Amino acid sequence: MSNSAVILAAGKGVRMRSAYPKAVHKVAGLPMIKHVVQTVLEAGIEDIVVVVGHGREYVQQALAGVKVDFAVQEQQLGTGHALRQAEARVSRADTVLVLPGDIPLIQSDTLAHLLKHHQESQAAATVLSALVTAPFGYGRIIRNPDQSLRRIVEEKDASPEQRLIGEINSGVYCFQSRQVFPRLAGLTTSNVQGEYYLTDVVTMLINDGYTVGVVVCEDSSDVLGVNDRVQMAHCEAVLRQRKNISLMQSGVTMIAPETVFIDKDVIIGEDTIIRPNTVIEGHTVIGADCDIGPSTRITNSVIGRKVIIESARIIDSQVGDQSAIGPFAYLRPGTRLGKGVKVGDFVEVKNSTVGEGSKIPHLSYVGDAQVGRGVNIGAGTITCNYDGANKYPTFLEDGVFIGSNTNLVAPVRIGRNAVTGAGSTITRDVPEENLAVERAQQKNIKGWSRKTKQDQEVTDQ
Repeated sequence: MSNSAVILAAGKGVRMRSAYPKAVHKVAGLPMIKHVVQTVLEAGIEDIVVVVGHGREYVQQALAGVKVDFAVQEQQLGTGHALRQAEARVSRADTVLVLPGDIPLIQSDTLAHLLKHHQESQAAATVLSALVTAPFGYGRIIRNPDQSLRRIVEEKDASPEQRLIGEINSGVYCFQSRQVFPRLAGLTTSNVQGEYYLTDVVTMLINDGYTVGVVVCEDSSDVLGVNDRVQMAHCEAVLRQRKNISLMQSGVTMIAPETVFIDKDVIIGEDTIIRPNTVIEGHTVIGADCDIGPSTRITNSVIGRKVIIESARIIDSQVGDQSAIGPFAYLRPGTRLGKGVKVGDFVEVKNSTVGEGSKIPHLSYVGDAQVGRGVNIGAGTITCNYDGANKYPTFLEDGVFIGSNTNLVAPVRIGRNAVTGAGSTITRDVPEENLAVERAQQKNIKGWSRKTKQDQEVTDQ
């Protein structure tokens, strides 16, 4: 039996008050539409069509690299009209799963259960519902005395009594393809919103004598939608709590997990400790036995095993095993640290490779550099890599010792085991095993301080 999925993401989301379509706003590090697509894939459905409309280029960009097809709803005329735009692409499937693109909390187990129930019951359609205490904004499930489904009423069309019903329509359905698509053409706009409701197809099927089932979602938070930024913040909190619980259950220690924010796609090895006020984003991978935080933010980076990171900012970087970063270090994009590297307080590294066992303990800037193994870079060292128009590389070969307050004016190469004297400005290559010292001759002017004060007194008079 073949299955397809149609995700409805054509709406603007007026209550978001945004120039961008609602579906591309990020929740726990991913656009809402990407959460939904990933969940559908995890539920075992690979044939996916996303219906786009307002701001379609942003939705397509958010799903770049994901294997989905797109259908365009030029005018947003309702959910029934939206599904009709995907008919040519999915009508050959036996079962079509339809769901909105703004329910980032939906879980794959919920969709898999819905799909299984639908197919085993051989229903023409199956609706996913949920029992909630605050049903405002959702369509209501209207049942017959025998608890079978009678119809679904959208909130704007519901009577005051119907609005008191706590069982809501999630907007997630399974349909037999051969039953749903012929009925889409018969939809009308005779409702308060003047739209083609997909829920009217459910009523048609019931009136035609077909079985329409209802599956009540075990976790009502699964079907919570996002209509404004308040609801988006609530979904964000739920997703991050789920992520933290999953990581802790897999062997990660979190101190004050309520202060730790970890994106959905982050991977962390067992026995790693995450300390308070830490943010880990994007496609970051952290190895086992690490100690991360407090007050650390890591984005799209790969961190090895037994790494210590304290109060640091790391972006698009790689950190080797047994390295130590911080406090107050900044690793900018393109940084690659080998095993056992030390990057200490108030050190910034950008687009540089640092070899195994090298140390940049404090107060230094290393940019566009190739640093070898066992290099020691003294406090206050700067690679002068930019002349206002171009950037140039600095090469520090294995075993180099850079004295404190050295300026390395790129392009420059310091040879193996060479040393630079403290306070030097190095503008030329230094051969291996050499000591390079560049300092102006020191002059001591006797009585300068006293004379200056006397001159100042004369001037003041």
